[in-house]
Amino acid sequence: MTTYETRTNGGVADDERAWWKEAVVYQIYPRSFADSDGDGFGDLPGLINRLDYVSSLGADVIWLNPIYDSPQRDNGYDISDYQSIDDEYGTMDDWEELLSEIHARDMKLVMDLVVNHTSVDHEWFQKSRRGDPEYEDYYIWREGDGDGPPNNWQSFFGGSAWTYDEEREAYYLHLYDTSQPDLNWENEAVRRDVFETIEWWLEKGIDGFRMDVINLLSKADGLPDGDPDSEWVGSEHFIDGPRITEYLDAMDEQVLSNYDVMTVGEMPQLSVEQAKSYTGTDGPLDMAFHFQHTKLDYAENQRWAIGEWDLEELKEITSRWQNGLAEEGWNAIYWENHDQPRVVSRYGDPVNYRRESAKLLGTFSLTLSGTPYIYQGQELGMTNSPWTSIADMRDVDAINHAKALLETDDYDEYTDIQDTISYRSRDNARTPMQWEPSENAGFTEGDPWIQVNPNYDEVNVGDAEDDPDSVLNYYRDLLDLRDSHDALVYGDYCDLLPDHESVYVYTRTLGTAEGTERLLVVLNFFGDEETVEVPVKFETASLLLSNYDRDDDDPTTVTLAPYEARVYELR
Repeated sequence: MTTYETRTNGGVADDERAWWKEAVVYQIYPRSFADSDGDGFGDLPGLINRLDYVSSLGADVIWLNPIYDSPQRDNGYDISDYQSIDDEYGTMDDWEELLSEIHARDMKLVMDLVVNHTSVDHEWFQKSRRGDPEYEDYYIWREGDGDGPPNNWQSFFGGSAWTYDEEREAYYLHLYDTSQPDLNWENEAVRRDVFETIEWWLEKGIDGFRMDVINLLSKADGLPDGDPDSEWVGSEHFIDGPRITEYLDAMDEQVLSNYDVMTVGEMPQLSVEQAKSYTGTDGPLDMAFHFQHTKLDYAENQRWAIGEWDLEELKEITSRWQNGLAEEGWNAIYWENHDQPRVVSRYGDPVNYRRESAKLLGTFSLTLSGTPYIYQGQELGMTNSPWTSIADMRDVDAINHAKALLETDDYDEYTDIQDTISYRSRDNARTPMQWEPSENAGFTEGDPWIQVNPNYDEVNVGDAEDDPDSVLNYYRDLLDLRDSHDALVYGDYCDLLPDHESVYVYTRTLGTAEGTERLLVVLNFFGDEETVEVPVKFETASLLLSNYDRDDDDPTTVTLAPYEARVYELR
């Protein structure tokens, strides 16, 4: 990264800087990234072979989704051994080589930390279900006879959050799949073992953690019934629970604070005020993922219903977070991840303006305040895949939901629900990385574990490398732009046209000892040409980047093509 001088006149002091603020993160879902041995599953040797590609993009950090031992009921988020590499991905020696090769390219490695729950195959759970005195309270058990759950809490994947275990003759809590029992963080021994696991990985040299659903660790005393009308029944009793701050502070004080690492928490139902407490000066984490902008296309706030989305709502959400964390805390900026469908298929136009809308959406995320995250394939403009059968799907959440719908009287066949399931399934993010316009997109020489998106012959790295107008090369320009303009990292944000229904215009401004650096971002989010008058004063302006062939250096009145993005420097 660029070395920055200490700023004055509204700039940023050295003690407010951090390498993770100035970094761009590239997220890799290893099962779908690169297969080296032809078994149809991505692996660590395949990833190592593709590191030069990630480095060439300009990324500073790799976030690697779970590669730990797992029965793969939830694609690695059901961990059976925190300190072993799953055979599917390779060996610990492969992982050691991966870490060495990442560091050799001046990049850093962030691992997934999944400690709200384990797999039922984990040794802790096996001992707990047998009533081993040392482990019987490692999970959340409630007595019962199998006739009814202890309360009405719902699993995020559908159905009751409780499953009756015949061996223990009791119910265990699982806020996600039945194979993912929740750990009992009330138990000090659980916290001790988790902290030792965190330290074990940090001692091996990794550079931080992405923490899965980390604000779910603390459950309300007595496990009271939840609001039956809420989107996630019971969530008011297990999201941001009574001891969550205590648990995370202890994790920070006892382990994390001893290392120069990056931490980002995935936090459902997170507000700006809560984010300040988690990521502020005295907070235990560096940044947090919220989900408010990922729900814009929900109909009536229902995840499995598709609705029209509104740009003014995106502006309101973005401005609330940009301004809310400007003085305390830090944003994590993203469109896509392993749980989100492809953004071009949601907020862009994958048919008529795939390239243009992919570039526009990338411009937006890489010109905001916060640490940007790019999910594998996003830099190509990858799109959702058609899912014509439940048999083709691997997402346990989508499969469960599809089966539940088909058990009602409202739907007879999968074709009746195909549009919704295909649009929302997490499998859209998990189709193989599209490397080449050849069989299986160059991902594997075998049969891929999940279907390849059939548009790989049009959307792939090989063709994009040779095309100066590709989404990939535009992303490289975006990362160069962010790296060379300090205002895009530390500058103030101001929305200039909050009420415009189609065009988003904002500035990023940073005062330095040498003067004021100010950038203007102009984005037409839809498929019609738009002309806007920009309420901004300047002496000179220069166009730094556009996803169309432009040379217009005057941003006073701008006519924008469909999905056009422009970035100006103002003086």
